[in-house]
Amino acid sequence: MSKYADRLINHINEHPEFIQPVSRKNEMMNNFLLPGLQDLCVSRTSFKWGIPVDFDPKHVVYVWLDALTNYITGIGYDCDGNSTELFNKNWPADLHLIGKDIIRFHTIYWPIFLMALDLPLPKQVFGHPWLLQGDGKMSKSKGNVLYADELVDFFGVDAVRYFVLHEMPFENDGVISWELMVERMNSDLANTLGNLVNRTISMTNKYFGGVVTDKGVAETEEEKAVDADLKAVTEDTPKRVDAKMDELRVADAITEIFVLFKRCNKYIDETMPWALAKDEAKKDRLETVLYNLIESIKAGAKLLESFMPETSEKILAQLGDGKVTEKPEILFARLDVNEVMKKVEELHPHVEEKEEAKEEADEEVIDIEAKPEITFDDFGKMQFQVGEIIACEEVKKSKKLLCSQVKIGSEVKQIVSGIKKHYSAEEMVGKKVMVLVNLKPAKLAGVLSEGMLLCAEDAKGNLALMTPEKNMPAGAEIC
Repeated sequence: MSKYADRLINHINEHPEFIQPVSRKNEMMNNFLLPGLQDLCVSRTSFKWGIPVDFDPKHVVYVWLDALTNYITGIGYDCDGNSTELFNKNWPADLHLIGKDIIRFHTIYWPIFLMALDLPLPKQVFGHPWLLQGDGKMSKSKGNVLYADELVDFFGVDAVRYFVLHEMPFENDGVISWELMVERMNSDLANTLGNLVNRTISMTNKYFGGVVTDKGVAETEEEKAVDADLKAVTEDTPKRVDAKMDELRVADAITEIFVLFKRCNKYIDETMPWALAKDEAKKDRLETVLYNLIESIKAGAKLLESFMPETSEKILAQLGDGKVTEKPEILFARLDVNEVMKKVEELHPHVEEKEEAKEEADEEVIDIEAKPEITFDDFGKMQFQVGEIIACEEVKKSKKLLCSQVKIGSEVKQIVSGIKKHYSAEEMVGKKVMVLVNLKPAKLAGVLSEGMLLCAEDAKGNLALMTPEKNMPAGAEIC
């Protein structure tokens, strides 16, 4: 790996779009490449499944070597130069879209594998964020478990699609909860979009029998300005959506579409069709207003197709091609959050307090020999903080040790822990842990360790990492 480090660094610097978002690029550069990339062991002896190493039958090829090569072997790559037309056509990939927890494998290991094979690198790797549970750890006893099929039963497929895509920012983790789903359902889908479509169709039927044409009537400068602004937003929105999607900013792209729908609602408030309908002399102006509304909503609905296909189809069908539907369908019904939560609790009831108390009473306890008392000053010498494990690997020639890269504030510490029996390197990545950060550095199995991960141990010697109950930022002080 180290042989190709400089070459990879140069590639990243020369192609700033290669790793996105930029925060992921900075993480890879500052934490792994610039400090000095270490060679990677591509075999393991701790399990038997996998491709055997021909010169040592005790070893098998580790998953991140053969798994990554599937990107090219799956489309016909041949190392002897007899690759298929499919491979020649489709490689290099335009984009690898992956979760942020495996960004290191796709932006360091995989590019170096390709460099060793003298193959071009993928044009871009995007490490998307996570969607997190809103009120802490999922628990059946808390009744806060979220199942996709249940969300669909409550809100519908398109509403869930909207929420998941809209609430996951470009580079930060998003949050999902029943309450937030209801809030978005009512504010964005029922009010902003659903009500807009419904009242536009209703007014078109009421005043013109469902058919309007462009009369082009705007008599005052104010009317002309209002119409021009709506048309400008309508015409500009596709460009804005395309620009956001080109940058993989999906949430921002959806927001741009809803900016258009909000502008349509504002247009109704500005033009007041109900007031125009009272004056026969304003009939052509009223028809112009409703025509402008329908065309702008249609434009937004077409853009919505990729994100909410069923909703897009329903809107376009109701607006018709020359005549709106006589009976508009309610796209999204408002929901009462208390009623929703009551139904959720029925699906996932809380464990009775008595049962919980009984479980606690029956729970095994451990008594250990007390150590000498310490003063508060003694305790104050120790610095505990929350750390986020951003990378982890097994320590060579050790059966017990894992080496973790732990982000604590803006600093990354390397910590070696004897927990290999209890955690794999892969499942360590992404965990928020409690860290003793000012422990004097020491070498374990020849590897520098700059702190200690806190664990609990049961009577059988099983270890469990100490993690914060709530989602806390890396660097938060434990006091």
